[in-house]
Amino acid sequence: MTSEEMPLDAAIRGLARGRALDEVIDVGRPAVWLALDERIRSVYGWRGPERPTHTWLAKSVRPTVLRELLGDPAPTEAELVLALCDGDGRIREAALPHAARRPAVLPLIAVRTTDWVPAVRDRAREVLAATLPGADERTLAVTAPVILRLRDRVRGGRATDLLQELLRAAPDASLTRLFRNRDRPTRRIAFGLAVERGLLSPTDLARIAAYDEDVALRGRAANAALAAGVPDETLPLLLGARSGAVRSAGVTALRKAGRAAEAEPYLFDRSGLVRACARWVLRKDGHDALARYRAACADPATVPGWAPLGLAECGEQKADMETLWDLTGHPDPLVRSSSVAGLRMLEVADFARLLPLLDDPAPGVVRETARTLLPWADRVREEEFLRRTGPGRPVHVRVRALLLLREHASAVYREAAERLVADPDPVLRLHVRRALGREEPVPRPLGTLPRWRA
Repeated sequence: MTSEEMPLDAAIRGLARGRALDEVIDVGRPAVWLALDERIRSVYGWRGPERPTHTWLAKSVRPTVLRELLGDPAPTEAELVLALCDGDGRIREAALPHAARRPAVLPLIAVRTTDWVPAVRDRAREVLAATLPGADERTLAVTAPVILRLRDRVRGGRATDLLQELLRAAPDASLTRLFRNRDRPTRRIAFGLAVERGLLSPTDLARIAAYDEDVALRGRAANAALAAGVPDETLPLLLGARSGAVRSAGVTALRKAGRAAEAEPYLFDRSGLVRACARWVLRKDGHDALARYRAACADPATVPGWAPLGLAECGEQKADMETLWDLTGHPDPLVRSSSVAGLRMLEVADFARLLPLLDDPAPGVVRETARTLLPWADRVREEEFLRRTGPGRPVHVRVRALLLLREHASAVYREAAERLVADPDPVLRLHVRRALGREEPVPRPLGTLPRWRA
């Protein structure tokens, strides 16, 4: 039994004792519903001693005269959940009509639309088609994420189609609220429909592109903002975004806005995509980006950190190689690491000049140097790497030297790795154990169990 299953089993026991659904599980997490369905059948099985008897369900199939005299049974939410997830398909099917009157279990009705038993599946689809259109916003916000998780199942298309039809006819306010759902697939489908209806202004789209936590949604919002035409007041949002893809959309929008000259600072952006867009915008406006890179790199006092890499991206080996070599000695670590990355892009492999850069005090420079040397590491003497793995060297130097030494696949590497497994430095030990496939899981303190969440 995994650590995740243990709290889930506690939730199932709570349901068996009659506790409310929202007291034992987080109903807003779609994966919880799917796991609950599977786990109930796993816990109770077909003949388990703890399996519910569903006495309320037995009363529901009494003759009509008795039902009229005694009344139709009203199961609790907990009883319905246990019946809808029972291992017996006849019980699952019989519980569905009762579930139609209980919105709280609508996610499980959606799950039953993918049931392996045809009779259960067909009945569930009828109940869902009749119940989903009348669901309130809270119920829809809980059910929609579950339905979207069913798309990957063999029989999950019917429920998804029904949800799509419902959302296309939903009021604008409902779509807007659904877009605020914490479930990402739900937010994405609501966003697409909101864009189709024109519910989001270019400023709204730019703000989503700049600040939303969902990377995929940020890109879609940026593209939608460009398609809608970006007003001047929204450009700062795009150009100041954390995402390089969004910033690149803002740079592209500068040309549409007739402000191509303002793309020049983005030639030195940290994102390669943004730099490429800036070069394209300037070239379309008749400016020479390469000349600007060369001018920026010619003055060590003012060279931007990413300028050397930008120079390599559009420069020439013979004309620009020495400029990059000179900048590997620059006082700014970012300029040095960018210069090494640029040399790699220009396919410069001068071992005699690269090896000393493995001793650089900046981890970023050593990382880029190791990446540049990696394809050629087996052509460098093992001693060059071995001596850099010794004690007294900075850990970032020792780690990269060991990775380069590994390319020799020799007894020297194996001996060095075995020695470093017991090194006093915890960071180095972790890297060595990963390289040797010996990484150990972090032990969980006794008496602690995670809360079950998807």
